[in-house]
Amino acid sequence: MRLRFAFGAALLTFAAPLTAAGEGPPQVAVPGGIVRGSEVEGDAVFRGIPYAAPPVGDLRWRPPAAVVAWDGARDATRPAPACLQKSEGWNKANWLHSSEDCLTLDVRTPSLKGKLPVMVWIHGGSNRSGSSSGPADSNMTDQGVVHVGLQYRLGLLGFMSHPALTAEQGGASGNYALMDQIAALQWVRDNIARFGGDPNNVTIYGESAGSQDVSLLLAAPAAQGLFHKAIMQSGTPGFGMTFRTLAEAEAVGMQLDKAADAGGDLTKLRALSPVALLDLQQEVADPAAEQGRSTWLRITVDGQVLPEAPDRLIARNAPKPVIIGVDKVEFGPTTDAIDLAGLAETWYPGHGAEALAVYRAEVPDPRRGNLALRLQSDGEMHCPADRLADLLASSGWPTWFYEFDVGEKGGLTRHAYEIGFIFGRRPVGGGAQMQDYWAALAITGDPNGKTAISLDRPLWERWDPRAARQISFGQDETAMIGGKPRADFCRFATTY
Repeated sequence: MRLRFAFGAALLTFAAPLTAAGEGPPQVAVPGGIVRGSEVEGDAVFRGIPYAAPPVGDLRWRPPAAVVAWDGARDATRPAPACLQKSEGWNKANWLHSSEDCLTLDVRTPSLKGKLPVMVWIHGGSNRSGSSSGPADSNMTDQGVVHVGLQYRLGLLGFMSHPALTAEQGGASGNYALMDQIAALQWVRDNIARFGGDPNNVTIYGESAGSQDVSLLLAAPAAQGLFHKAIMQSGTPGFGMTFRTLAEAEAVGMQLDKAADAGGDLTKLRALSPVALLDLQQEVADPAAEQGRSTWLRITVDGQVLPEAPDRLIARNAPKPVIIGVDKVEFGPTTDAIDLAGLAETWYPGHGAEALAVYRAEVPDPRRGNLALRLQSDGEMHCPADRLADLLASSGWPTWFYEFDVGEKGGLTRHAYEIGFIFGRRPVGGGAQMQDYWAALAITGDPNGKTAISLDRPLWERWDPRAARQISFGQDETAMIGGKPRADFCRFATTY
C-alpha cells in the first residue's frame, strides 16, 4: 500500500498573508481557514495550527487525514494541547494539557513576507511524551529563519501495530507518528511561503526521540524532497537496539488487545477511553527494547513507512548536509551497585562480558561519570552516533559531528541540556554559540557559514570516517578534537 495522506488542495488559496506584522494581529489563510496569531518581540507567532484532522474515533490508528475546516479566524495565540501522554514528572505541564486532538504545529517568523530558510523542530520524550512548544518561544528567528515546531502521536497511539490494522491498511501498520511528521512536512512545503518561509530550504532537527525521528525521515521514502538539511541531537535509529519486524510489532499490539479484552476487534480498541488507553499502555512492553523500558524507541520496519531497515534506505537516498552529535554524558545509572553484567549485555548483546572487562580496565574520565553511566551513554548514544556518522559520510552526505560537554554549575552535562543553549543562544566554552552553527547549516548548508547575527567562531571540520574529528562544545573551550574517543567500547556495538 502506498503512503497516502489525504490533504488535497488547500481549502483557502490566498497567495499572501491577510495582515502583516506591525499592522495588527497577524492573520494567515491556511488549509481549513484563517489563523490569527500574535506579535512577540517583533515576530509573528502562531500556535496550534492544525495540519491534519483530529486522529480520534475511527481515525485512531490511521494515517493522518485532511484538516477539518473551521469558521471565522481561529485563535492561534495560545499553546495547543500536547499529544496524549502520562506524566513522568518533567512533562507534567504537557500531561495536564494533553489530548488525542493534537496534530498541530507552531510557527514563529520574523516576517510574513520574503523567502526565509525554515527550521522544523521535532521534540523528544522517548516517543511517549513532550510537546512542540519550544520554537514559538525561541529567539532562533533572530538568525533570519522561520521556526516551526510540530506535534505527533505518542506511545501506543503513534507506534502500535496490530494484525487487524495490518489487514485493514494494505499489509502494514504502525509508525503513525512518522506519518504525522511527514504530513506536517507536507503542510510546511505547501503553506510556509505564506509565513515568509522558503519551502525549498527546510531543515529538520530534533533531540532524543525527536533526533531519532529525524534520522528515520532521512530514510523514509515518503519524506524525501520535503526537507533539505538535518540536525540530530542525541538520537539515532533504534538507539542501539535491533530493528523490530512487523510481526514483532504486531505481537506488542496484541498485548494491548489482550489487556483490553478486545478479541482482535478494532472497533473495541478505537472505543477505548484515553484514560483506559494510557493505563493499559503501562502493561504493554517489548522485551527486546532495553528489557521493556524503551518500547516506543525500538524501530519497526513496517514495510510501508520504512520498507527496509533505515540504514539501507539512508545509504541509497540523495545526500543532504547533516549535523549529528551527543552529550558527553547522556543518562544511565548513577551508581555501579547494580547488575553491571546485565547492563553490559543489554547494550552490547553477545559481547557484554568482553565490553564490561574493557570498562573495568578504563582509567575513568571524571567528566564522563561512573562506569554504569559511561556504559549506557556509550551503548545507547555515543556508539550508534559514531556508526551513523560513518554511514552518512561514507555515503556522500556532508556530515559534521559534535560532543556537548557543558554542565550545570560546572558539573557533568546531561541528556537534553544542550537544548537551552541552542534555543536561547547561550554561549558555550570560549564564547561560541551553538545556535550560530545550527542556523548557519539551515541557511547556507554549512555550519561555518554566516547568519544574520553570527560572530566569528572556531572552524568545524567535516567528519571523515578514516580520520574522524569532531567539535567539542566544552565547559571552558570550543575546539576540534579526535573524533572517536569511545572507539575501544564501540567496537562491541553493531547497531545504530
